Amino acid sequence: MKEAVFVKRNSERWRFYEENPADDPDELTSRFISLTDDLSYARTFYPGSSVLRYLNGLTSQLHGKLYSNRREDQGRIKTFWLYELPYISFQARNNLLCAFLFFTAAFLIGSVSAAHDETFVRLILGDGYVNQTLENIKNGDPLAIYKSHSAADMFLAITVNNIRVALTAFVLGVLFSAGTLYIIIQNGIMLGAFQYFFFERGLLMQSVLKIWIHGTLEISAIVIAGAAGLVIGNSLLFPGSFSRVESFKKGAKQGLKLAIGLVPVFIAAGFLESFVTRLTLPLWVSVAIISISAFFIIWYFVIYPQRLYGGNYQQGKSDNQ
Repeated sequence: MKEAVFVKRNSERWRFYEENPADDPDELTSRFISLTDDLSYARTFYPGSSVLRYLNGLTSQLHGKLYSNRREDQGRIKTFWLYELPYISFQARNNLLCAFLFFTAAFLIGSVSAAHDETFVRLILGDGYVNQTLENIKNGDPLAIYKSHSAADMFLAITVNNIRVALTAFVLGVLFSAGTLYIIIQNGIMLGAFQYFFFERGLLMQSVLKIWIHGTLEISAIVIAGAAGLVIGNSLLFPGSFSRVESFKKGAKQGLKLAIGLVPVFIAAGFLESFVTRLTLPLWVSVAIISISAFFIIWYFVIYPQRLYGGNYQQGKSDNQ
């Protein structure tokens, strides 16, 4: 589409946005998505043009009103969880898919490596952990390691450690995504070796029903934190029409919000690992906790953002064609 046609098709809507400011958060969000779609199109097909500069300015104004208006302070937290974080998740959906695929591939590598090399599990998990677990298996309680410390001490230590891993995966995105991918692959290989260790001893199902009570949230959050790191890395690798510094600032801000949004997930995972995993639960309770955790992650970070913004995104693309 020629630039003049693009402007003619959309100028009336842009003028309406300028002349009729909105205060409703839903309307502001809808306008913001529409403008960012226009901006993305202009960046691709009209780099350096006046319409690109105009849309940059108009989108920035709306962004400031949407996220910085003090009159919305009382609803700021609600807006963040209901609209802003889902929107960032929607924008980062390709990064999320990429992080998931890398983690899955690393999991398979860890499993296959453990199957073909008897020393691999000890190399990855350490002799201390393996020897302790073998002793626990001999004593008839394979996962007794989760009862080795007080619940309160474990909760604090595990939660802090998980948040540290997530922030590390996020921050290492500054190494053009390489650092983040290293963390994703490292954790995927560890999980693959870990699960094969129990599979080899006929304890796979028992370990899954125990470990994934907290692991569903914990592992998912590490993958999502990896996606946050990839947002930073991609902002450096593919700045588009922005300068690399401006693109980095934008990517870092989005990635940080996505990472911060995971803190409650890690707290919930730490609570489950410290206070629930150690319990002997009926089968249906374990299955219910794992299923609810998986449903929450998939719904909040994938389905809900798609339902909230996917339609507007497709409509924006259609309008621009």
